[in-house]
Amino acid sequence: MSDNRPNIIFIITDQQRFDTIRAAGFEYMDTPHLDRLHREGVVFNNCFITAASCAPARASLFTGHYPHTTGILKNADRWEHGWIENLQRGGYQTINLGKMHTWPFLTPMGFDQRYVVENKDRYLEGRYFYDEWDKALRARGLVKQQRELYRQWPDYKERIGAFEWKLDEDMHPDNFVGNMARDWICNYPATEPLFLQIGFPGPHPPYDPVPRYAEPYLERDLQIAPVLEGDLENQPDPLKGMRIHNTEVDHDSVHFLLNPTEEQRHRQRAYYLANVTMIDEKIGEILAALEEKDYLKNSIIVFTSDHGDCMTDHGHSQKWTMYDHVTRVPMIVWAPDGRFGEHREINDLVHQMDIGPTFMDLAGIEKPEPMSARTLMPMLDPDGDDSECARDVVFAEQAKDGNFTTSRFMTMVRTQDWKLVHFLDEPWGQLFDLKNDPHENNNLWNQSAASGKQAELLTTLREWRIRDTYENADLWSEVR
Repeated sequence: MSDNRPNIIFIITDQQRFDTIRAAGFEYMDTPHLDRLHREGVVFNNCFITAASCAPARASLFTGHYPHTTGILKNADRWEHGWIENLQRGGYQTINLGKMHTWPFLTPMGFDQRYVVENKDRYLEGRYFYDEWDKALRARGLVKQQRELYRQWPDYKERIGAFEWKLDEDMHPDNFVGNMARDWICNYPATEPLFLQIGFPGPHPPYDPVPRYAEPYLERDLQIAPVLEGDLENQPDPLKGMRIHNTEVDHDSVHFLLNPTEEQRHRQRAYYLANVTMIDEKIGEILAALEEKDYLKNSIIVFTSDHGDCMTDHGHSQKWTMYDHVTRVPMIVWAPDGRFGEHREINDLVHQMDIGPTFMDLAGIEKPEPMSARTLMPMLDPDGDDSECARDVVFAEQAKDGNFTTSRFMTMVRTQDWKLVHFLDEPWGQLFDLKNDPHENNNLWNQSAASGKQAELLTTLREWRIRDTYENADLWSEVR
């Protein structure tokens, strides 16, 4: 192959919290392959998404713009374009294996080949769409484990989304995607630089591991934080309303409980973490296949997730809130032979979408302009100036949808030490002093002593929204 630009292998899980990698300091985890990437790569400890649900976050990631610019504010908003098209036009072979969450699901998006696997439990959009996994299950004569089946379990409403995988192990969706990726790598001839996006459906619910992966976690202290009454009492009305809503509608096979027992919370967490370990095992196989086929020596591996999961922390289910367990995600950039120097951890704030223009730089392709995302190359360069791309503040947005039904629009503004959450046209909000309250339990919104900081962050939010909208006003039609 004459073109020696690096292969880019972009691995994205769905709904994986930042506290799910052993090498990051979470000793209860079994993640040997992610640990390797963490120990040898460049780790972004304060990487934040731009939206608290799947499609809006992913649309930001793959366009380099905030949701208010993309217009993709909820799942099933039409999303068909992004910077993958730039890589394709720039000479990269572009492949999607697994989840992307575009709408329509099969839109080309700049991929030469797509092998789509979407949510495990589809009910609102795409309920009758047959992805690659559905076809494989049907070919083997298996009925997919999802809501209609789980509702028949006698203790369905007590499980808060945690179920044992009872079908063939290789038909579990995360195993299926991992095996598909491994097999594709082993059979694809390297004739041009490769952009390979591998999207695992997990650990998004249902939390459904093969039982043998869950057994060790069921015996461990998983450091589950207690839900405090003061925290619940001081949450804004929209979040209180969403807690009730999630007990009435079983999104993604999760029938939420307002007051789950410690045993129920522990089983849910154990099953979720077991899903992560299953994915980690497949990542190891993918790395081995890349090495076997001689890709790895000229590859850059990037690992991240589209957002996190409250997992009953703060009394909430899944996402749709602005707690760090949702908005902060793991992100690791790894390459062999010292391409980015020695292992290091970066604590500056970055947006996950900043990886897009970084890929353009690594591929030697001109970035689309303007773009709200900024390249992370100065951080990857061991001699670079981190201040060129570090952010003083990050933002996230969430519009009313079928899950977040209790407010029109929610916006987060976060610095290293403070976080404010604003609800459109409503008197309530959230304000956290992260330095003194890192677990976000003490809402200072109505505290007079914090009124100056509240006003400052509201001004920051207003000025950002005006500036970003003005600078990207001509892109509304182009990114969609």
